[in-house]
Amino acid sequence: MHPPERAASGGDPSFAVAFGGGGARGLAHIHVIEALDELGLRPAVISGSSIGAIMGAGMAAGMSGRDIHDYARSVLSRRAEVATRMWRARPGTIAEFVAGGLRVSQFNVERILKSFLPEDIPTAFEDLKIPLKVTATDYYKHELAVFESGDLISALAASAAIPAVFRPVRRDGRILIDGGIYNPVPFDLLEGAADIVIGIDVVGAPAQEGVKMPNSIDLMFGATQLMMQSIIAHKLKTCRPAIFLRPPVSRFRVLDFLKIDAVMAETVSIKDETKRAVELAVEEYRRVAAE
Repeated sequence: MHPPERAASGGDPSFAVAFGGGGARGLAHIHVIEALDELGLRPAVISGSSIGAIMGAGMAAGMSGRDIHDYARSVLSRRAEVATRMWRARPGTIAEFVAGGLRVSQFNVERILKSFLPEDIPTAFEDLKIPLKVTATDYYKHELAVFESGDLISALAASAAIPAVFRPVRRDGRILIDGGIYNPVPFDLLEGAADIVIGIDVVGAPAQEGVKMPNSIDLMFGATQLMMQSIIAHKLKTCRPAIFLRPPVSRFRVLDFLKIDAVMAETVSIKDETKRAVELAVEEYRRVAAE
């Protein structure tokens, strides 16, 4: 990997992108990647949490937004394909299934990622074409963990290990869970890495459906959304990126991956919004540079 470069004074600005976590809502990131492709922009560095880390890895590996879009649709729009890949990710042995005791959450996120990730994504950070920072949460040390070297798949798995859905990931003697718990949109990790930082928030918020009382699962995920939005709001007061985007994702649930067509249709407006925001940010950068 090459170190990120800042733009020379008076030249075109460099960009860095932070892709936020949000489960299936993060499919909206594809529109942003496509917009950046169409503008001819290649980030100097990328950061990501949870689904944002996975999308960021695809971009960092050299996949275009169209590549990612086509691959995601080829898998997620077909229930039989998803079922086949989930079956492939099942525990290899009974001993593995009951390791640590029977629990409600038995999904091994590392196995699932290996079954679902495209072949374009390498197994090591060092083989990426763009530097990538992946967040996770260290469960017992109560702190953010950031990975940018070594094994890529275990880092992505740790970042995507949603509590109560996936088992935590053990790496380097640490027990790791969803990176979005501590840092839902890790734009602060990119401060000083480029002239213009873009942050994309796909956390969403609980969406009211009539007067229906939310069930326990909706309450669990909804409360997590509220917590993450509180973290984001606090961070924005101290370290706001030049561009901050919020696709309209709130009506989708964290595991609505099979609704890829609906997610993409509902959030397509973010593509043009990204282009407009970039144009304005570049204009402002050039105005300031010319003074």
